[in-house]
Amino acid sequence: MTNPFSLHGQRALVTGANTGIGQAIAIGLAAAGADVVCAGRSASDETVNRITKAGGTAASCHVDLTNPMAGQELFAGQGFNILINNAGIIKRSDAVEATEADWDAVMDVNLKSLFFTTQAFGKECLAKGRFGRVVNIASLLSFQGGIRVAAYTASKHGVAGLTKTLANEWAAKGVNVNAIAPGYIATNNTAALRADTARNAAILDRIPAGHWGKPEDISGTAVYLCSPAASYVHGTILNVDGGWLAR
Repeated sequence: MTNPFSLHGQRALVTGANTGIGQAIAIGLAAAGADVVCAGRSASDETVNRITKAGGTAASCHVDLTNPMAGQELFAGQGFNILINNAGIIKRSDAVEATEADWDAVMDVNLKSLFFTTQAFGKECLAKGRFGRVVNIASLLSFQGGIRVAAYTASKHGVAGLTKTLANEWAAKGVNVNAIAPGYIATNNTAALRADTARNAAILDRIPAGHWGKPEDISGTAVYLCSPAASYVHGTILNVDGGWLAR
């Protein structure tokens, strides 16, 4: 019997795979059988080592996505079927204090580089007649406003919109484009929130599941969206948030 969740024979590129959600996704894809390339500004040696020690196949690739066009050269002739756009940054400030430099930095990484990296991936898949899977990492702030994160919120609303428009263009051509909107996940990036007793309590009170998510919760969803099991899933933003948005 064929496993509809198998990624054997597929080649995946995961941006921002050195830690947290990106690392978990890279490990999850490799466990499902994919050959994984971990791309980003920071070395992904730990991720690659964990994958290879478990018997998987992985490599690291340096790419600085603060240059929005840096991903344009990653795909030609490389045989990639899967792209996970996980790399992202956040700048916090009151809206009246936000600077143009901070706005541009967030938009360049979270939205502009995501689009042009995905464009290059899509061009290669369409030119070769190869099926493809794109999974963008969106956010709860693709749906909500947040506080003190104007550029981040705008960028993640943009990610949701791009996911839908690219799905509309590519669905009939064999390329699935979807997104995951993580809820509150226990990673290094959220350590300060979890250490703040009052803030942590307020967050947990809002989550119907009653606990923070794990990076592996996002990993399993990414494997699904990249697998044959999700072949008819296009343009969706799948919330993995313990019920946060349902509250």
